[in-house]
Amino acid sequence: MNFTLGELMVAAAAREIRDREVVFVGMRLPLIAFVVAKRAHAPNCIGLFENGVIRERPAPELIYTMADPPNILGATQCLDMIGVMSLLQSGRVDLGFLGAAEVDRFGNLNSTQVQGKSGMVRLPGSGGACDIASLAKRFVAMIEHSPQRLPERVAYITSPGNGDGAGYRKRVGLPRGGPAAVITTKAVLRFDEDGEAFLHSHHPEVSIEDVVASTGWKLRISPNATETPAPSSEELRVIRDYDKDGFWTN
Repeated sequence: MNFTLGELMVAAAAREIRDREVVFVGMRLPLIAFVVAKRAHAPNCIGLFENGVIRERPAPELIYTMADPPNILGATQCLDMIGVMSLLQSGRVDLGFLGAAEVDRFGNLNSTQVQGKSGMVRLPGSGGACDIASLAKRFVAMIEHSPQRLPERVAYITSPGNGDGAGYRKRVGLPRGGPAAVITTKAVLRFDEDGEAFLHSHHPEVSIEDVVASTGWKLRISPNATETPAPSSEELRVIRDYDKDGFWTN
């Protein structure tokens, strides 16, 4: 079965969504993951967008920004940003998908600044990511897999993961949550009782050695590490029906 890396990552992300969950969807691959989950195994999940849109059903056609008209038409609710973000504070959000410039060994995210060849490079910053990482019941990050993108320690903690290890979130007053997984272009990482990332699965045609060599710290490897399951025929059908031209997945 032929599939693209984007399609594999979408399928892996979709499997993180459980039925009846409230999910901060975001854009790009997580958006399509929401569509796959709704149609394949989680028909009662609810999608949230930072601009205030709440959807029980995905937009009927592919969107490129969360404010595109198809995402507004037929929405369950169109609130303001405070309205939808307040669901985090009240503990009603089960899962959030996040991107970042860097993710470190304890699942902390940086989208504020990185060291470039000519000095410090400023990035867009948090948006709602810090709120989601702090207050959702769990979050999943998606990122390119390279030593630069996966350093041992992020240059700046924009959004907290497990801080410096076990017990950090409780110590700083975060009542719940933390990183559940990091889905990369080479693997799926999860987190152990120490709050540290470990290799859960490596993507097809990617070796464990390649994953380890592409990580900015000595990555722990689960004794049960397996190959990331390929997208099923149903998952691929949904992905290709929604993203017909492969705008996000090719």
